[in-house]
Amino acid sequence: MARRERVVRMSVEQPLWRALTAYRVLTMVYAVLIFFYERERFERPWVAACFLGFLAVWTLATLPRVANAVSCTKRFLVADLTVAVTGILLTPLADTNAQQIDGPTLPSIWAAGSVLAFAIKGGWRWAAVASSVVAVANLVERAHPSRDTLHNVLLVWVASIAIGYVVEVARASERTLARALEIEAATRERERLARDIHDSVLQVLAMVQRRGTALGGEAAELGRLAGEQEIALRTLVSSGLVPASRASEDTAVHTDGRDDEPCDLRTLLAPYAGSRVTFSEPGAPVLLPRSAAKELAAAVSAALDNVHAHAGTEAHAWILVEEWPDQVIVTVRDDGPGIPEGRLAQAEGEGRLGVALSIRGRLRDLGGTAELISVPGQGTEVELKVPRGGTRK
Repeated sequence: MARRERVVRMSVEQPLWRALTAYRVLTMVYAVLIFFYERERFERPWVAACFLGFLAVWTLATLPRVANAVSCTKRFLVADLTVAVTGILLTPLADTNAQQIDGPTLPSIWAAGSVLAFAIKGGWRWAAVASSVVAVANLVERAHPSRDTLHNVLLVWVASIAIGYVVEVARASERTLARALEIEAATRERERLARDIHDSVLQVLAMVQRRGTALGGEAAELGRLAGEQEIALRTLVSSGLVPASRASEDTAVHTDGRDDEPCDLRTLLAPYAGSRVTFSEPGAPVLLPRSAAKELAAAVSAALDNVHAHAGTEAHAWILVEEWPDQVIVTVRDDGPGIPEGRLAQAEGEGRLGVALSIRGRLRDLGGTAELISVPGQGTEVELKVPRGGTRK
């Protein structure tokens, strides 16, 4: 059961870290190539060569640092931004004509990678601070910035803040999704426990109430007490106050660690056959994962309990198993008086959740459906459909 609720989730920001890693390597190579093809115009090429050599080593050595948010620490971000700013400010020293020709800085567009790391790590506020620092460095390096310089500075500033904002929204959405999945898992655990209670404790209390009332005397008093406890327990179950931790313990008791093993559904349904229950099965095994087969058999048992409780002791029931390439269909039909229109909704309102939980709830957890057809005076038919995949993960 625990495997059924396990959800593998990858952080929504992880692809951004991978993209940043690739961006840093590619832009480092780009900066080196620019210097290689334009090295003749540098008055001090050794300055540019030393910085770009350090930049290449720094980029490759720090790739693990930009692999995820945990390894990308604040200290690394500050050091990385310092490298970018230093390269920008060293540009006039290596090429004194850089300010006049409005050429690229030594790190070129690699510097934007440092700003993007701030955005992915800390959101739009961190991105605003880092992009502002880079912008000031570019303006200082140019002395008399041109329109293109101002355009590029503004572009980096706006883009980094936008990416930081998107990251914050993605993180909030991820937290919301995780909480929703936790609530869904807890709800399913409660429903499973409620089904077990309905199939065991509630059925016994209802039987004690009926037998006690029929016997009279002191037994009638016991029946009355059992009826009161049945009502209280149904109210507790229907209100959702059953703790999920109890559900997990109950589930652990009933699972044997072999839920994925194939099981012949016929062997689980055959014991229900009797003088007033006719069982029709295919000639070949009907294989389903053990957990799915058990849940389907429990739903059939709940349907038969409803026949015995509401159709009378003289009612006859039929169980038909059909196997199709994509699904297994089990039909439970009886010749009782049928269910009056609106009775199921009324029963759910009263906390009687046999159909809602023991039947439809089980089939929903299996990824299947349960359809109930009843005509007053002509009996009731419950059709249970389970996909061949077994259970919904």
